[in-house]
Amino acid sequence: MIEAVKIWNEPNNKSHWDPNLDPEWDQFARMTRLAGQAVAAENSGLARVLGGMSPIDPSFLQRLEGKGALEEIDVVAVHGFPLDWNLWQIDDWPAKVAEIRAVTDKPVWVTEVGVSAFGSEEVQAWGVEKTARLLIGQAPRIHWYSLYDLPKAWEATTRHREAEGSSYYRHFHMGLLREDGSPKPALDAFAPFAGELGLCQWFHFEDHRLDEAVAWLKRLGVRHVRTGLSWADSYRPDYLRWFDRQMEALEDFETTITFCFTPEHRGVEPHHTSPPQVAEEYAEFCAAMVRRYAPARGGAAAGRPMALPQGVA
Repeated sequence: MIEAVKIWNEPNNKSHWDPNLDPEWDQFARMTRLAGQAVAAENSGLARVLGGMSPIDPSFLQRLEGKGALEEIDVVAVHGFPLDWNLWQIDDWPAKVAEIRAVTDKPVWVTEVGVSAFGSEEVQAWGVEKTARLLIGQAPRIHWYSLYDLPKAWEATTRHREAEGSSYYRHFHMGLLREDGSPKPALDAFAPFAGELGLCQWFHFEDHRLDEAVAWLKRLGVRHVRTGLSWADSYRPDYLRWFDRQMEALEDFETTITFCFTPEHRGVEPHHTSPPQVAEEYAEFCAAMVRRYAPARGGAAAGRPMALPQGVA
């Protein structure tokens, strides 16, 4: 069951939205309003979540609010990785959530939180338990990132790559499971909190880990899952077959689905972080995915093939 739609991912992180092309986030604000309207028109019962801030920045949220971006948003989300990338300590988690609560009356979710095993698997296991005890009760939804390590043959979704130094390589060690599927100590640390800590796991197009991941989620007793459907992938041949398979596999969980990644040929510049040339096309993609996978009660059955709007290949 899809319980929420997340509009974009980390809009204040240059690895996900190019501030050189939209320095005041005017285009992002308009795109967010249009997408929020489109989602509500298809299913007003879905929570519309603003893509998680990273870094956690009250002034950024206030900037977006001043541009009307929150008019079609129900939930504000934050992401944090204090042992890996953020310049604050893990014990600051409650205060960081409180900073955002102080500037909005909307619920605040933590849709990505994690600790890498880059330096030590034992430190990661400690970080899971510490994070759980700090955050449970602070937010209605918390998603640990992630179930699997990122395969080393893949690239992390970042603009900087090896120029980040060791920060880049931490992307590959965030999982509770190693790349080969074997458990780390962090898995045992996570298990007692699985009913309250959800999991965020991004699946690549035709990801070979999908079925095994679902088996692990059920074995752990995870209830809440966050993943994504890539707008860019919607231009691949036979993309709906993969989307259908992914969403069917996750239908037993309460899922937050993120819509992001600009198709290169539809961006102001040819990059997934670019604002789209036509913001309405992103909104149309969001609407089409909601119609297909989370139609309003009394509407078409989830997963039934439907015609897509013009602009969604």
